Amino acid sequence: MQTIIISGTTKGIGLGLANYYLNKGYKVAGLARGESKISHEHYIHIACDIAIEEQVIAAIKQVKNNCGSIDILINNAALANMNSLISTPFSAFEQVYKVNAGGTFLLMREAAKQMIRQQNGRIINFTSISKPLNLETQSSYAASKAAVESLTKIAARELASFNITVNAIGPTPIDTDLIKGIPEEWMQNVLNMQAIKRKGTMDDIYNLCDFFISERSSFVTGQVVYLGGV
Repeated sequence: MQTIIISGTTKGIGLGLANYYLNKGYKVAGLARGESKISHEHYIHIACDIAIEEQVIAAIKQVKNNCGSIDILINNAALANMNSLISTPFSAFEQVYKVNAGGTFLLMREAAKQMIRQQNGRIINFTSISKPLNLETQSSYAASKAAVESLTKIAARELASFNITVNAIGPTPIDTDLIKGIPEEWMQNVLNMQAIKRKGTMDDIYNLCDFFISERSSFVTGQVVYLGGV
C-alpha cells in the first residue's frame, strides 16, 4: 500500500484529495494546522505549519515512522491574498510567500530525502492560473506560485536520476474556501480569459493527479499543466 502525503487536508482541495485517495486504497498522511475531519483506518493527521522548518522535519519523520515509506507528495496547502500592489503590507506578502513557496520547498526537500533512499517517488505541486494570466490584485499570490513553478522545474532535474518525478498543476478557480468572498464580476472576468470558460471541478484535479502519479507517467517530469486553457 503506497503512502501519500497531502498538505492542507482540513478543507477544500486537500480534503477532497485525501478522501479520494483513501477510497482508492492508499495510506494518506494529512498535514495541516487545524484538526482533521477525516476518520479512516489508513489516515493519519499531523498538526504542522508547513512554513516552519522544524515542524516539517518532524512531520516527515513521523510519516516515515508510521507508514514505512513516502511514495507521493502533493503540495496543496496555500494562502491567498487579494489586494493591489500598493495596498499590500509587506507582512502579508511575506506570509503568503512563506507558506506557498517556503512550505512547498520544505516539504519537497524533506520528502525527497526519503524518496532518494527508496529510489522512487512522485511529487505534485500546486501553482495557479494567476501566474500565467498575471491577474491584477494577485501580485503576492502569483509571485509565490511563480516560485513554486521554478522549484518544480529545478527539482525535476535534480531528482530525475533517482526515479522521482516532479510536476505541477495550475487549477482554474474551484469552489473552495480559497475563493470565498471574491466578487462575482472579477471571477467571471477570469473565466472569460480561459479557453474553456467554466470553473474547475474536483474531478479535474483528481484526473491530473492520477496521471502524474501513474507508473505510466515515469517519463513525465518538470511539467506545469494549467487547467481550463490559459
